[in-house]
Amino acid sequence: MIIVEDLHKSFGEAHILKGISTTFDKGKTNLIIGQSGSGKTVFLKCLLGLFDYESGTISYDGKIFSKLSEDEKREIRAQIGMVFQGSALFDSMTIAENVMFPLKMFTKMSKSEMEDRADVVLKRVNLDDAHHKMPSEASGGMQKRVAIARAIVNNPKYLFCDEPNSGLDPKTAIVIDNLIQEITDEYQIVTVINSHDMNSVMEIGEKIVFLKDGYKAWEGSKDTIFKTNNETVTDFVYSSNLFKKVRKMYLDENQ
Repeated sequence: MIIVEDLHKSFGEAHILKGISTTFDKGKTNLIIGQSGSGKTVFLKCLLGLFDYESGTISYDGKIFSKLSEDEKREIRAQIGMVFQGSALFDSMTIAENVMFPLKMFTKMSKSEMEDRADVVLKRVNLDDAHHKMPSEASGGMQKRVAIARAIVNNPKYLFCDEPNSGLDPKTAIVIDNLIQEITDEYQIVTVINSHDMNSVMEIGEKIVFLKDGYKAWEGSKDTIFKTNNETVTDFVYSSNLFKKVRKMYLDENQ
């Protein structure tokens, strides 16, 4: 579990995060959503330990990150898997080498052990025969699955995804959403996803944190988001006519 309490972050005179408190449970897909400039990217980078913050705490399974020694912080970072927005694969490495990279960084596994582990996670993301391909030979959806395999190769306790569906067609985006949710449940990881994709929210949003101007404006689930009367949330979520119609149908059926 990740617990965030009264988190504040500024850059100079710009107050970006304004007292955010929330929890992210393991085995659930936790989504951070909000408009551009809402603070969600800064929030994610604070969770990753990339940004320091002025006040508040972030604890990982009871360990307050800011109070840890540098060695203890490295231990936490070694337990984190990350799926970057653009997949961030190394062009000069094969897909298998990309997946093994965290093992080389954080473990003392032999080459054969790393190859075996890479084989396991590539099979898990349905890329059994992609080991020797280069990233340039893979489609956007394949590259995203490689990024997920790399993120879980170290058996992380925490998985962070930054806009995992960026640049993908709707059908492939659903495949990636479902894969992330399946892995979260199967591995019982604390998964935190930074997203602007409302399809992802409605598909896998077991916990949703909505940020507005640096504040936590609302939190709930994909089910309770249909019921909320919070105008800030409804204006954002139902900005398209499609989601307005879906919400109306849901409310009519549950009156």
